[in-house]
Amino acid sequence: MLLGLLGILVGLGLLIWLSYRGWSVLLLAPAAALVAAAAAGEPLLAHWTETFMGGAAKFLAQFFPLFLLGALFGKLMDDSGSVETIARFITDKLGTARAILAVSLAGAIVTYGGVSLFVAFFVLVPMAQNLFKAADIPHRLVPAAVALGTMTFTMSALPGTPALQNAIPMPFFGTTPFAAPGLGVIAAAIMLGFGLWWLNRAVGTAHRAGEGNGKHEPVDVAV
Repeated sequence: MLLGLLGILVGLGLLIWLSYRGWSVLLLAPAAALVAAAAAGEPLLAHWTETFMGGAAKFLAQFFPLFLLGALFGKLMDDSGSVETIARFITDKLGTARAILAVSLAGAIVTYGGVSLFVAFFVLVPMAQNLFKAADIPHRLVPAAVALGTMTFTMSALPGTPALQNAIPMPFFGTTPFAAPGLGVIAAAIMLGFGLWWLNRAVGTAHRAGEGNGKHEPVDVAV
C-alpha cells in the first residue's frame, strides 16, 4: 500500500516536472502510470492495457464535448476581440491607480465567462505590463496579478463557473455547477481579498527596496 502510494506520487511528480520542460503529456501520462504500477507490484502490460487505457478512453469519451466546446468558445472570443474589449473596458474604468485590481478583475470576468486561460493570458499579460509600468509596479508581479484573476476563485470557487475543474467532478459527486453557492461566494471573497492584500504588500516592499522608476504613485488595490 505504501509503495503504491509512493509510486503514484513519484509518477505525478515526474509528469508535472517533465511537462513543464516541454515533454508531451500524451507520452508522459502512460509512463507515469507504469511507474505507479511498478511501485505497487502490478503486472505492467495488463495494468497499461486494461486499467490505464480503459480509464483514459472512458474519460475522453465522457468529457471530449466539454473540452471541444470550451476550446471553440475561447477561439471565438479571441478572434472576435471580445476578450481584449472586456480587458480594456475594466482598465479604462479603474485606471492606473488601481492597476492590480483592474488586471485581476479583467481576468476574472473573461475566465468566469468561459474563456480559455491560454486565450486570456495572451491578452492580459501585455495589458498588465503597460498598466504596471504606468503605475510604477514591478513587472515581476504581473504573473501573480493575472493568476489571481484567472486561476483562483473563478476557476474553483464562484458558483456556476464553467471551468473544467468544476465540471469534471459533477458526475462523480452528483452535484451541479451551482453546488454550495454560499460557501463558494465566501471562498471567492477570501481568495480575492487575500490575493489583493498580498500583492499590495509586495508592491510596498518593492518600492521600499527601490524597485521601479522612482515615481511611486499611490496604488489602490482595495475592492
